[in-house]
Amino acid sequence: MEDSSFEYPSDILYTQEPLSGYKFGGYHPVRIGDTFKDNRYTIHHKLGWGGFSTVWLAHDNLRNRWVSLKIKTADTSYSSQELPNLQQLEKIAAPDDLSSRYILHLLDAFIQPGPNGIHQCLVFELIGPTIDRIITDYRELSDSLDPQTILRLSRQLLKAIELVHNAGVGQIDISGRNIVFSGRNLAYASEKIIFAVFGSPEHEPVTHLDGTPLHKGFPAALFGPVSWEDWLEEFAEELRIFDLGEGFAQEEKSRMLAQPGPARAPELIFTGRSDHRTDLWHTGCMLFFFVFGTYPFDSDVEDMVVVEQMIDLLGDLPQEWQSSWDRMRAEAGDMMDFQGDEVFSLEDRFDKEVAEPELAPLIPIIRALLEFRPSERITAPQALSLLGTQGQ
Repeated sequence: MEDSSFEYPSDILYTQEPLSGYKFGGYHPVRIGDTFKDNRYTIHHKLGWGGFSTVWLAHDNLRNRWVSLKIKTADTSYSSQELPNLQQLEKIAAPDDLSSRYILHLLDAFIQPGPNGIHQCLVFELIGPTIDRIITDYRELSDSLDPQTILRLSRQLLKAIELVHNAGVGQIDISGRNIVFSGRNLAYASEKIIFAVFGSPEHEPVTHLDGTPLHKGFPAALFGPVSWEDWLEEFAEELRIFDLGEGFAQEEKSRMLAQPGPARAPELIFTGRSDHRTDLWHTGCMLFFFVFGTYPFDSDVEDMVVVEQMIDLLGDLPQEWQSSWDRMRAEAGDMMDFQGDEVFSLEDRFDKEVAEPELAPLIPIIRALLEFRPSERITAPQALSLLGTQGQ
């Protein structure tokens, strides 16, 4: 819950990282113009935030290039597996860097002390907007990415998953908010061009209603992120998987993760267990999003509603889960007695809503990634083989 003693004069203070996160163990307070690592990196704008980090547009004054600076919360700086996972991927990506395999390329890493603790800072290549943002913008305009771009992005995502699994890492956060476009075409642009595309930073001061001074761990202001309204590079840039902090070694026991709502895998619902093959389910959900412009299953709904949507789209559950499903329905009682929209299978929905011949090869791939049983899902290399040369 937010501290009610703060003043909230604009939407920025409602829509950005919560002020309650600025405490010992939490976010590091950042201002535009701050410098890091002996003045090497200068902050110019905010790129975004998440539950465990903030991300900033910074200029690398040594290499004279624009970069993305991710500053983790103090509590997660030593528990996150992101840096070890990136280092593991780098071992098998050589001699090519990670960006050629569609994983965000790590350029530098350092530690930053602050009033809220010690923070791990990761410097990445410059990033563009999330795939969520771009496809949603297209959909709001009753438009979509062209088929060749969708095929190209699908291949890139599958190649990234192939690399991650070959490195022995699994259960990464594959979601539209965590897959971004690269910013290669702007990495060495002038400051004038950067701000013509990104816009100027907007901010609102953080003040107590009673005028008392802020604790040193609070930011003097909260900044709004880049709007991306003038960013038109989705046809030229590549995809990058942005966050590997949730991933862990495949040989480890499965565990519960903060899975994105629209992509909850059925094995988590029915068995409480998951492994690296859950990534394949999430990848199928993302390919669906590329093609249809919406996710296959709703977020922020009860498990039984999600399962009902899965059955509508994909068919009957495995027999071994049927008794659990019957019990869920019986416990729900009248809550399940509803009639939603007309039901269409995956194939019928494609014919009705998309009907684009160039994208038809993706439908059996999506279907094979969205198999209920993890053991029956195709791997990323198998999906790439089915896709063939389309989208290259």
